[in-house]
Amino acid sequence: MNLATITVTYNPDLAILATQLRQLPADALRVVVDNASAPDLREPLRALCEAHGAVFIANADNLGLAAGLNIGARKALEIAPDLAYLLLLDQDTEPGPDGVQRLLKAYETLLQQGYPPGCAGPRLVDAHTGLQHGFHCMTRWRWQRRFPPATQTEPVRLANLNGSGSLIPAPIYRELGGLDDALFIDHVDTEWSFRVLAAGHALYGIPQVGFLHRMGEASVRFWLFGWRVWPSRSPRRHYFLFRNAVILMRRNDVPTVWKAWAVIKLLVTFIVHALSDPRRKAQVQAMLRGLRDGLATKAER
Repeated sequence: MNLATITVTYNPDLAILATQLRQLPADALRVVVDNASAPDLREPLRALCEAHGAVFIANADNLGLAAGLNIGARKALEIAPDLAYLLLLDQDTEPGPDGVQRLLKAYETLLQQGYPPGCAGPRLVDAHTGLQHGFHCMTRWRWQRRFPPATQTEPVRLANLNGSGSLIPAPIYRELGGLDDALFIDHVDTEWSFRVLAAGHALYGIPQVGFLHRMGEASVRFWLFGWRVWPSRSPRRHYFLFRNAVILMRRNDVPTVWKAWAVIKLLVTFIVHALSDPRRKAQVQAMLRGLRDGLATKAER
């Protein structure tokens, strides 16, 4: 298989990571990049990767998700310059025993059917609640999530591709120069998706392929015209979520529909955590700091 998988870790749950590594194709080049996990985890993590035949890269500092993925991708392309695909993974995603193979096969079937090339991703299923995270789609006036059934074989054309599970053709990765290191984490996939679309490529959701995924520290179910997933994030994560959303809202090539949706989402997130989060003071401070720094940061990449 002409594929490399790139996983970035930071204080991972070793049992979940071991499951992920077991489920990756045996003939894929597997690369794990660790962003300075706790000292007592580093050697067990290295040993786990070696036991599964994965290339292990240990960063001295936490460089962030985007930089970690770029480091892993560059290493993979250095080892195997003729790679056709890169698969990006979070440390807590489980693709299933044949999920990666099915995702790749579905994408190659699209190309054979005449769909334009681009990036593709699976249906992400929340490991805590069993609910779909949904596919991000956009009409002229509306940003929405779609929840297709697992039996749907037709791909979903997307406006934004969730980062974990992203299947990226190596030529597109090279063409666009990788992910934006400066974003660190949160909306890294959003910024990448908009660049992919701006370059004339496509984004596809593959409903018939499902990966288990964990978003935030935990997930809560809530009802809003159907069951939805609300991820519980730390104040630090909310800092980056708010900062990076503001940075993207200041970019000219980001769709206006997304900007309007982002304002509403940030407002709802602020209100929910300001009123009900046990860490409300730290959450509010982190969100406000993120807004301030997003306005002060250079908007263009």
